Amino acid sequence: MTKPVIGIGTDLFLTPGKRDQAFVYTTYTEALRKAGAVAVLIPPQPENAAELAKTLDGILLAGGEDCDPALYGEEKHETVEPMDPRRQSNDLSLAKIAREAGVPTLGICLGLQMMNIAAGGTLFQDIHSQYETEIQHASIPEDRGRHEVNVEQGTRLAEIVGARELSVNSSHHQAVRDVGQGLRVTAHAPDGIVEGVEDPNHPFYLGVQWHPEDMTGEDSASRIFGAFLDAARRRAEERKQTATELSPAGSMAAE
Repeated sequence: MTKPVIGIGTDLFLTPGKRDQAFVYTTYTEALRKAGAVAVLIPPQPENAAELAKTLDGILLAGGEDCDPALYGEEKHETVEPMDPRRQSNDLSLAKIAREAGVPTLGICLGLQMMNIAAGGTLFQDIHSQYETEIQHASIPEDRGRHEVNVEQGTRLAEIVGARELSVNSSHHQAVRDVGQGLRVTAHAPDGIVEGVEDPNHPFYLGVQWHPEDMTGEDSASRIFGAFLDAARRRAEERKQTATELSPAGSMAAE
């Protein structure tokens, strides 16, 4: 079976007086590896996003710190902790190019938010102060809280997970407010907070607000990664077929 190549945009670790480091948490690479993919890291290089997309079978947009609200025309709330602008430019470029080029894409937590902003959407910068709810959406990665989400019928996410309700982990203080152009909401928390989006006209462009990479062994997480890799394998086979047709040997065979 073909092992699709999945690119992951990296985060940045800065230590004063030392060289900057680009990294991803191994929970993402391990989830992809166990699902049958080859994971590769994409350090910040937004100017190369289009060229990179041609070489990849899928893109994973990982979790992380906050987007700069200037991206959607707002002043920064006091709770916002912006990510490194180099990562922000890189992830935003990857989100846009992947959608335009039909590259299967899975957005997780911040990744979903980047998808939404790339499509012209906005965010609640701080759920706690900007949205009335009794659900504790924010928790630390080492001890994630959990809550239920309601999955919308007729969506790709519903088809993937095979359920109308899911129990998911939760570790975010921001969330989708205005939904980006062409995106469809696929899941809500019981309080109405958006927990999933997708582009219904794309081969696979799906974001979830929770962290399936940290739900090892749970059926819904396995199904999400499985569907993502199925879409990536289809792209891998299409790319392979195209390369064969364009090669001299392929051209001769066609004649």
